[in-house]
Amino acid sequence: MDLPPTDRGRVMTYATQAPPTQAPPTYAPADGGGEADLPLRTSREIQGDIIAGAKKDHVQLLLLKFENDALARTWLRRLRPRIATTRQVAAFNAEFSKARKQSGGDDPKALNAVWRVVSFTYPGLKLLAGRDPFPSVPPDSTQEAFKEGPAARAAMLGDTGQCAPEHWLFGNGASQPVHAVLTVSADRPQDLRVALTEEREEAARHKVVIVFEQDGATLEGTRRGKEHFGFKDGISEPAVKGFDPPDPYRPEHKKGSPGTRIIPAGEIVVGHERDDGKKTDLPDWARNGSFQVVRRLAQDVPGWWAQIAERLKELKLQEAVPPEATTEWLAARMVGRWRSGTPVAKCPHADSPSDAEAWSDNDISYRDDLEGEITPLFSHLRQTSPRDGLLVRSTDTETVPEKGGLDGRRIMRRGIPYGRPFDPAGGAGNGPDAPRGLVFVCYQADLVRQFEFIQKDWIEEPNFPQRTPAPGRDPLVATATDVNFKGCQVRFEQFVRTEGAVYAFSPSLTTIEHLADGKLDGGGDPGGDRILTAPFTLRPADGPVGPAKARLVMREDGNLVVLDERDQARWESGTAGSGGARATFQGDGDIVVLTAGDRPVWKSRTTGNPGAKLILLTDGNVVIRAADGTVVWQTNTAH
Repeated sequence: MDLPPTDRGRVMTYATQAPPTQAPPTYAPADGGGEADLPLRTSREIQGDIIAGAKKDHVQLLLLKFENDALARTWLRRLRPRIATTRQVAAFNAEFSKARKQSGGDDPKALNAVWRVVSFTYPGLKLLAGRDPFPSVPPDSTQEAFKEGPAARAAMLGDTGQCAPEHWLFGNGASQPVHAVLTVSADRPQDLRVALTEEREEAARHKVVIVFEQDGATLEGTRRGKEHFGFKDGISEPAVKGFDPPDPYRPEHKKGSPGTRIIPAGEIVVGHERDDGKKTDLPDWARNGSFQVVRRLAQDVPGWWAQIAERLKELKLQEAVPPEATTEWLAARMVGRWRSGTPVAKCPHADSPSDAEAWSDNDISYRDDLEGEITPLFSHLRQTSPRDGLLVRSTDTETVPEKGGLDGRRIMRRGIPYGRPFDPAGGAGNGPDAPRGLVFVCYQADLVRQFEFIQKDWIEEPNFPQRTPAPGRDPLVATATDVNFKGCQVRFEQFVRTEGAVYAFSPSLTTIEHLADGKLDGGGDPGGDRILTAPFTLRPADGPVGPAKARLVMREDGNLVVLDERDQARWESGTAGSGGARATFQGDGDIVVLTAGDRPVWKSRTTGNPGAKLILLTDGNVVIRAADGTVVWQTNTAH
């Protein structure tokens, strides 16, 4: 598309464009949208597990302690090139899915990868940076939750009694402190062993102590894709705007996945657009990062199923269930899905494991089941994602919110089972007392508003949603509870125990580089240069960004402008009146001013520079630096 004459901007010079500094990725990006449509797919800043999903069949979490801060920074500097990016993981996953379809559903044996991602606890960030990562901590904020950690907040989250921190294997303050979580995942066990050998040697060389190792693996055979109670897991994750292609007919949903809502990227990745439209109060260095929750959840499989059988007998005596109801029937109502993942809402009478429409298993509505007659209000599925099944009181009336009203509560789960399946005919490792459960991992931009709210206000709240009598807590994962099942009160004891937990932060690749240098200024400290990494979008509502002498602002009239300390325009794109609605710094190194209809009206013409950074300098100049440090574009506004 040809651009108008204003595409050159004003007070602008061009340097010779530098060639790309690294080869293209081995795997092509997924179909469904180009870089301008889905800019997050090509991000080299966001770690690969957060939105792309670095899930593999074999996983090991190394919980680490730094004994020497200088050596820890060296360790991190050496680790940095091995950390998976969103671009790498998204491209591999797309190629893997394509090969699987071509083979009729079999996993492609020739496609294998090893991914590494890293996160840091509050003490870990403080040690690496040499300063407090959150010197200002507002009350009831995610900063406060992160700084305190899950052990200090255990009672609020339901981690009491046998789940209390004094019984934990890690993260309780009594054992050695955890400074970092290094997750290594692989398609093949032999590749994981090789990678772990390398990471253990690197850790030992730099006095990084492995406090705890948590393994995880996909269950085999007919149990594949399921957790230890036997139910399909990991099928209710949200899609992310700017990463997942929208359905052309239902754009609020992911293409090919009816019911999978596309939520704003800022709900998962810090610094991007949020559901409520508000700006984050986190510092610049947190941009393109995400808060990570890690919990080891032990599962008593025979105990849970024995309980289901006992409660079924009680309910039959009270004639609260059909005479033909089985333990599978009742367990499905506790979960909200049958073992295959088929929602009870769609198939209330029996499982449909061969359902040809299983791809739409997330397209669930509770609008016609507000009292939980089909899918109980206390079911795990409704307690963790109520969808459109809530009644909200407004004065004297009650209304049902749209599904999108809860987008700001979503989390991105990346859990995996650990331990061998329960099998009475198996060996000791399959017995009732053998360790088994779920390594629960999730990402979100706000610990309080997302994970903690779900855990405290939904899962552990006896009267959520509010009814008379109260529905009861989530009987699958919450503490012991009485649930109201069709007017009958039955007791469910707790058979999932928390055995360890940490809060960590998965920073951007740029912030990791700065941490390796003993700094924490991934986006520029106050008063310093402002470093912007792709993808970055600036809208009029965002206001100016950058230091006093070089504040970049997208104006309501469609003009992209650099302001100095006196609010004087030092440079502009010359697009006033063009309909420009936003400016985007793309992963290919190009700045583009786009209309509301996504029509480009100005470009910096610096495409071909993946990994470039847009830097707002304290001297007033604005530059784009290629990955090798070459300046490929500037405003020439230093003063």
